[in-house]
Amino acid sequence: MAVTVSIPSYLAGFAEGKSTIEVTNGSGTVRALLQKLWQLHPALRDRVVDEQNEIRQHINIFVAGEAIRLTGNQETQVPEGAEVMIVPAVSGGKTSP
Repeated sequence: MAVTVSIPSYLAGFAEGKSTIEVTNGSGTVRALLQKLWQLHPALRDRVVDEQNEIRQHINIFVAGEAIRLTGNQETQVPEGAEVMIVPAVSGGKTSP
């Protein structure tokens, strides 16, 4: 069974225009899933992780709706059939009076 990885539209150009990608997971970790994703779409790697292979500060990853920063980072388990979302962080802005 595969895991569905959803990526933001600005990254779709690095994944043959796809906003969702099916990745055979094998009940592994986020780290293993990302390695498989890089094999399919190598250009995504530098936009999601830094030179130390850590998730970039402005990127959030969710496994089944849970932020991996709260569940073990890249060691978070990814169950078969799960949805994984790669989401850009949103911050800043102006509040209305």
